[in-house]
Amino acid sequence: MLFSKNLKLIKNKIMIIFTTNFGDIHIELNKEKAPVSSKNFLKYCQDGFYEGTIFHRVIKGFMIQGGGFTADMQEKEMRAPIVNEANRGLKNLNGTIAMARTDAPHSATSEFFINIANNTFLDHTATTNAGWGYAVFGEVTMGMDVVKKIAKIKTKSIGEFDDVPKESIVIEKVTIVGE
Repeated sequence: MLFSKNLKLIKNKIMIIFTTNFGDIHIELNKEKAPVSSKNFLKYCQDGFYEGTIFHRVIKGFMIQGGGFTADMQEKEMRAPIVNEANRGLKNLNGTIAMARTDAPHSATSEFFINIANNTFLDHTATTNAGWGYAVFGEVTMGMDVVKKIAKIKTKSIGEFDDVPKESIVIEKVTIVGE
């Protein structure tokens, strides 16, 4: 069972709670419209993969990204890529969570980002490399204040990485509600 914004139970919903050093972020998965992405994200959560990872990329007015690196910017070993579900109707709106990927449409693994604006230019428009978009698979139901706080942090470049927070934003614990 899952708790909604007012903490009433909602049947057949799964929520992930990221406890970070900045506060808690509650994410409700959309298994109906993004079953592959939701299952993939949930498996990483169940395996404890995200614990100890950081939000390693913050772009003001755009998004915060995490799910693949430790505080010393070491990339964790990920599972195989999944199919891109950006063509299933969910939009990259403020507060939604989506799969991060390379330029290849079907390359998402563990990394994700939380939109901090309506980023509809990331939505699916065509089944071409340029048009595939980024698959939304859930939304933040509580903790947007934490997301906004993270989004305001100062950033720097480290080696090949730009937009790295100067202060580590660590996912300390992952709680799954409603499995």
